[in-house]
Amino acid sequence: MKQTQKYLKQVGAVVALASLIALAGCSGSSGSGGTKDSSGDGGSFEGRGPITYVQGKDNAGKLQALMDQWNEKHPDEKVTMIELSTEADQQRQSMVNNAQTKSDAYCVLSVDNIYVPEFAAHRWIDELPADEFAVDKFLKPVWETGQYLGKTYAIPHSSDGGLLYYRKDILAKAGITTVPATWEDMIKAWEAVKALPEYATIGGYAGQFFKYEGLTVNASEVINSQGGKFLDDSGKVAIDTPEAAAGLKFLVDGFASGFIPKEALTYKEEEGRAAFEAGRIIFYRNWPYQYSLNEKAIGADAFGVTSLPTLAGKPLASTLGGHNVAISSFCKNKATALDFMKWYSDAEAQKYTLKEESLAPVYGEIYDDAEMTKLYPYLPALKASIENAQPRPRAVKYGDFSAAIQDAVTPVLQGEATPEEALATMQKSLEAIVSKG
Repeated sequence: MKQTQKYLKQVGAVVALASLIALAGCSGSSGSGGTKDSSGDGGSFEGRGPITYVQGKDNAGKLQALMDQWNEKHPDEKVTMIELSTEADQQRQSMVNNAQTKSDAYCVLSVDNIYVPEFAAHRWIDELPADEFAVDKFLKPVWETGQYLGKTYAIPHSSDGGLLYYRKDILAKAGITTVPATWEDMIKAWEAVKALPEYATIGGYAGQFFKYEGLTVNASEVINSQGGKFLDDSGKVAIDTPEAAAGLKFLVDGFASGFIPKEALTYKEEEGRAAFEAGRIIFYRNWPYQYSLNEKAIGADAFGVTSLPTLAGKPLASTLGGHNVAISSFCKNKATALDFMKWYSDAEAQKYTLKEESLAPVYGEIYDDAEMTKLYPYLPALKASIENAQPRPRAVKYGDFSAAIQDAVTPVLQGEATPEEALATMQKSLEAIVSKG
């Protein structure tokens, strides 16, 4: 570690000297200029001109209008939005490929917050001047997702907490007007709906159970809710416990009874949303972005949103989701990129993405805004979900970590392994990953 720190200081000194020479040689130039990086490592954000903003698929289709607002005010520094896959895994791979080829095609990256440590450790993204952002306005758990080794590498622009969507119209047909708050009450409601001839085959509940990052999220939530944890306070793997097994058992029993339909094994976010809107399931665990899409597809009166249910009297703690913006180390116009990030993470941009994209804000004050809560009554529940959320293990090799979780959990949901067998396998796999650093 000491050798690495010494090396980084030497690199910082060289970069600082090069920057001074460059500035001395082009002091009259109007083509660049930037903000000094206050981190003290000698870096700077220079270069002005067009940039790209890279994120996953814009499902609501409203984000370009926000980009147009920036472009109207900055005709010489326009931003071009590049949309990637809807899946976090594939978004990450596209950004990794770009970084490994040192391409400047991607400039500002919208990174799933769990990948910040990996991108920072590999120097695919730049350290940022935290004091140029309104740090005190961010929800604390959300701001911390942009940190790595005590330094800021990414700025949250949207958060995410799990919510429970329910088909209010279908429940009403079975005479249910009180929203079920527990797993047990949800099962009773499902059984009441199934008694209606037209809903004899309806599923009760679903989350994201396809073998991808969504499975890690959903498995983490049931495990955490029962007191299980992947890593203990010292960083050692500690997943093979009765508490973790108790959490997974809720999913096992759900699939066995049909409360969770077998079809849900194929669900990612959008597949599950389609099933919910089509009336094939009553309850669906998903992120806030679904709200505006449900309004358009089935109407505001057909569904409701509430907190995640309790399991055996214990709250189902959401996994902390969300996306942060970071600057690619290979971006050319970094001064423009930094200004864009400040604009894109401010309160006005967050209100726009809340209204048009149902993205969870990162400023605490927006959740307490009377106008916003009148328009979006679920905001208090969402704020509580985010503040009480459990982060996924923040590991540099998080991709391997998550894959090992998915490999172990998938056979359990398919009825091919017990929770205890899966956790014993997971324990060994995660220990091997951690031991390799």
